[in-house]
Amino acid sequence: MQGLVHSTESFGSADGPGVRYIIFLKGCPMRCRYCHNPDTWAGEGGTMMDADALLDQAERYRGYWGPEGGITVSGGEALLQMDFLLDLFTRAHERGINTCLDTSLAPFTREEPFFSKFERLMDACDLVMADIKHIDPEQHLALTGRDNANILDCLSHLSEIGQPMWIRHVLVPGITDVDEYLYRTRDFIAGLKTVERVEVLPYHTLGVFKWKELGLPYTLEGVEPPTPERVERATKILRGQL
Repeated sequence: MQGLVHSTESFGSADGPGVRYIIFLKGCPMRCRYCHNPDTWAGEGGTMMDADALLDQAERYRGYWGPEGGITVSGGEALLQMDFLLDLFTRAHERGINTCLDTSLAPFTREEPFFSKFERLMDACDLVMADIKHIDPEQHLALTGRDNANILDCLSHLSEIGQPMWIRHVLVPGITDVDEYLYRTRDFIAGLKTVERVEVLPYHTLGVFKWKELGLPYTLEGVEPPTPERVERATKILRGQL
């Protein structure tokens, strides 16, 4: 069992609790207009690795993790490589390693065989960090190229089965930084029982050079990052403080 790995990061401090070893897998079904890793979209290139080889690398840094650290698998979209991800998380738990999945949840379906594998994956997953790209279906489609019905369904399912979650929301001026949408997102999050943290990630342009290198048109040209005041307001709204 091997997975297609884009890259790894030894000391992640913003991708789950504690210090984390981050594994970025290749392939993503979304085409988010603000994506800062478009080089992970294609399900080709990268390096084929098996779970034990990755975990052996990760454990070299275990002394730095502290009581809360571990591994975080991101992408791309890790759920596209479900079989490998399940093998990786299962083996990680056998080693006593904390596991975190950073995901858009875009591949989620209740159809088989995906759903049964997903349920087994959650048994070996300590935390899901999920992005809510946009709460409005039409706006979500325009922003990512995909509908959000299955994503919201997955979040509700994770709440029902007691899966700990962190919710992340990228704040893009004029697109997601709209009070109406923020309050609708807040109302949805309020109905989830297992959300431990809500984070607002300000839109930035640090990955624009990758779009240019790949010859991709960047459709948010000219959009500036949100002001600190807007980030603070959005955070308060999503956390039910405003």
